[in-house]
Amino acid sequence: MAGIKALISLSFGGAVGLMFLMLGCALPQYNQYWPLFVLFFYILSPIPYCIARRLVDDTDATSNACKELAVFLTTGIVVSAFGLPIVFARAELVSSVSISENILC
Repeated sequence: MAGIKALISLSFGGAVGLMFLMLGCALPQYNQYWPLFVLFFYILSPIPYCIARRLVDDTDATSNACKELAVFLTTGIVVSAFGLPIVFARAELVSSVSISENILC
């Protein structure tokens, strides 16, 4: 039962995050659609782990280099999803990013 609650809370959090991303781009006061490129990272992030899971047996008790590489690539994609808005703010494509004002000043 705990797994179902975690899955429901993760899906709710993802839905709220996507809603805020869409609202942040579509509201007339912002009217900039550059942050929607973050969606590519959302789509790409599970792909390395899904490929590694299909290629590797789960019967090994030891760690597997293929799965570790997949987790490393997934982590890189997720970190890039957080970094892309900061890069956009630095390039002045997005003018009103509150996190970039604190980091880049």
